[in-house]
This record gives sequence, structure tokens and C-alpha cells, in this order.
Amino acid sequence: AGVLALAYVALTLFNARLFQNAASRALQGQIRAEELHTVIPARKTVKEGDLLGRIEIPRIGLSVMVLQGTTSKTLRLGVGHISGTSLPGESGNIGIAGHRDTFFRGLKDIRSEDEILLQTASGIVKYKVDWIQITAPGDSSVVSTETDSGLTLVTCYPFYYVGASPERFVVHAHRW
Repeated sequence: AGVLALAYVALTLFNARLFQNAASRALQGQIRAEELHTVIPARKTVKEGDLLGRIEIPRIGLSVMVLQGTTSKTLRLGVGHISGTSLPGESGNIGIAGHRDTFFRGLKDIRSEDEILLQTASGIVKYKVDWIQITAPGDSSVVSTETDSGLTLVTCYPFYYVGASPERFVVHAHRW
């Protein structure tokens, strides 16, 4: 049973790594296509699992693809855009969630003033961390859509907790 459990974890991590590489190539293709077009396309409807971009936090070595949605399947492959918040590349507060035991593990080392880069097909937007907060799981005020040009990252907390986590780790950054 232990071998099967380890094999499942290894297969899941391997699948996520393959997806991250393929999604990175797809984003580069989107960027090249965007550079070739001079007409601004109409806003397209996004669906669960669509590739939206890449988030990078250079100081902690985090680089992960951003997908639409927060289903279990989506969060196994990358981090997910929280529905109801602004889409990456738009003004307003963008909410992004990820698992603490995979892609957002590095958030444990983030600090105020750290730079966050959000790359989409239309360009790179820079953010700087304002605050870090621990909240209750149901506290939706941290991803308020009233914030102008902000980025909110959410993951479970504590980072090394086994089982369903009792709190959320929230990072908020402003565009600069």
C-alpha cells in the first residue's frame, strides 16, 4: 500500500511537471501570436483549465503557470484564477489560489516588498507585496474586487499541517 501511495504521488508530480512545461511553451506561442497582431481582440470567455499566464516571484524561486478556476484537477496542474476576481492582464484585484504542498509551498518565505511578475500573452505586469495575513478559510474579503490593480495569492496554512488546514495564508500586492 505504501509503494502504491508513493507511486501515485510521484506520478501526480511528474504529470504536473509535464503540464507546466507544455503550458510554458503554449504561453510563449500566445505571446508570439499577440506580438504579430495589431488589432485588439474582444475579451474571450475563459473556461475551467484555460491557460491565463505565468506568475513568478524571483526572490523565492517560484514560477508556475496560472490556469482558470480552482477545481482539484486544475490545482494539481498549476495555480488557479479565482472566479469573480479580475482576470490577469485586466485592472482590478486578481485572485490566484494554489496548494501549499505543491506550487505555493515557496510562499512561506515571501516578504513584504518582494516583487511578483504576472506574465500574460499581452505582457508582464509587476507587483510589489504590501501585506501578508493569516485568515479563516471562509474570509472572502481578502480577494475583494474593489481593490484597484492588486494581486492576491491564497493558499492553505499552516504549510506543514497534515490534513485539511484550519487557516489561509494570504499575500496581497499592488501594481507598480
